[in-house]
Amino acid sequence: MADTHATNTHAPASHDTKLRLAIVGAGPAGIYAADILLKAERRFDVSIDLFEQLPAPYGLVRYGVAPDHPRIKGIITALREVLDRGDIRIFGNVRFGEDITLDDLKRHYHAVIFATGAIRDTSLDIPGIDAAGSYGAADFVSWFDGHPDVPRTWPLEAESVAVIGNGNVALDVSRMLAKHADDLLPTEVPENVYQGLKASPVTDVHVFGRRGPAQVKFTPLELRELGELRDVDMVVYDEDFDYDDASRAAIASNKQVMVIDRVLQAWRKRPSVNNAGGEASRRLHLHFWARPVEVRKDADGRVSSFVYERTRPDGQGGVTGTGELREVPIQALYRAVGYFGSPLPGVPFDKRHGVIPNHEGQVLHKDSNERVPGVYATGWIKRGPVGLIGHTKSDAMETVRHLINDQASWWQPADPSESAIPDLLASRGVAWTDLEGWHRLDEHEVALGRPHERARIKVVPREEMVRISRGE
Repeated sequence: MADTHATNTHAPASHDTKLRLAIVGAGPAGIYAADILLKAERRFDVSIDLFEQLPAPYGLVRYGVAPDHPRIKGIITALREVLDRGDIRIFGNVRFGEDITLDDLKRHYHAVIFATGAIRDTSLDIPGIDAAGSYGAADFVSWFDGHPDVPRTWPLEAESVAVIGNGNVALDVSRMLAKHADDLLPTEVPENVYQGLKASPVTDVHVFGRRGPAQVKFTPLELRELGELRDVDMVVYDEDFDYDDASRAAIASNKQVMVIDRVLQAWRKRPSVNNAGGEASRRLHLHFWARPVEVRKDADGRVSSFVYERTRPDGQGGVTGTGELREVPIQALYRAVGYFGSPLPGVPFDKRHGVIPNHEGQVLHKDSNERVPGVYATGWIKRGPVGLIGHTKSDAMETVRHLINDQASWWQPADPSESAIPDLLASRGVAWTDLEGWHRLDEHEVALGRPHERARIKVVPREEMVRISRGE
């Protein structure tokens, strides 16, 4: 069955030099690592098994990108081509630490690469952040992307909402909150998400960033899309554009910053009217120079307002407080201040940075900084949740280079046979999904969308995903 075209350019391998590799995580990081290894110059055969805790592959590209981002979804096409070659096995709906353990991997593989990403929200340590109606952006993103492990409903009762953060996730969240639900219909938005957003009474979304317009972390493309929302006014404040020398220098020297400035300046001049000649029914406000201070609660413990301190540039590229506090009445708050990795059973973990401690992808013991033989990391769990998907490739290259050169310290598995894993999972009653199963689910979702002229309609419940994938 397996297509061997990825290995036949290499010197003939003797049977005792075969690498059986497990990769945990079938998002871009895991799939790129598999692809890079199969194409790499090496003196041994390779067989790779990908383990994914969800029934479907692609990780954050499927479950972390807003449904109205078809361009980013194009990355799925590249990932699909890698999987569809047929030289990588995939075991979906398998939870590491529960269905399969590190000891199991040592028994059946020579090494493992962890590519589990980062899906939790970084915490924001201010008073009142635990109020009812205060959420992490990652949870909201998982909901609107139809992640099977989050509740099916989301409380959308607020008229005025705050979003804390100045990266692309903050803009994704703001856009999904402010956009009219009907404008999402051509996308793969799940039905329950469409119904939830359609009923939302929101009129104002306020986005807060600690620094100025020239220091934002989002990309021009993301920003421009905000200004194209139907019946949504973009509101920016003149006081935020009193640039210092560092900001002016950034605009002059960096094309991306220059484009962002141009977009924001155009919004400053734009009259706030929609096509009908009246004011739009929703407004999206961008507030800069705003450091979060407190979330105030009402008598029932619910979010009632957001207090921030006005900041100013400190001349070193950072900010300093002005002592001036401001308060904005809101009924819900989303923190989009970054993602954070989760620990894996039996694998070293750096709690402070939310990563697996490593040197260029070689995993290290937490206390001694000595290498843990046979264990590697790539992607966000290796370097933290920074950088775009393109960075994931060079990241995987570095890890794979070490894996190839470390042949002397690989594990010596007792049973590296290909049949060992399906037998083991079957004996534990794990209903795993494979590549054929993903094709079934994929075709099913596309077919669901077809009568409605939609790209696809995502199947959300895990049991249903598994049932369709397994053809049951």
